[in-house]
Amino acid sequence: MSNQGRITIEPGKRGGKPCIRGMRITVYDVLGWLAAGQSWEEIRADFPELTDDDIRAVLEYAASREHFAHGIRAA
Repeated sequence: MSNQGRITIEPGKRGGKPCIRGMRITVYDVLGWLAAGQSWEEIRADFPELTDDDIRAVLEYAASREHFAHGIRAA
């Protein structure tokens, strides 16, 4: 799966942070909820506009940023 198109960056929205499909929900919001122990089901219950593919895209985006930060090219 590719997060291309699911993760968007708009300079005037949420301070230019990466968001999900142009919404005001950031990658960092979702990562924070997951880190706090919320399940995918709980996140989707709170934000029904999010899909499993959106959450997967957030995780893929975070993983690719981690690889990039350490100079590792994604496979």
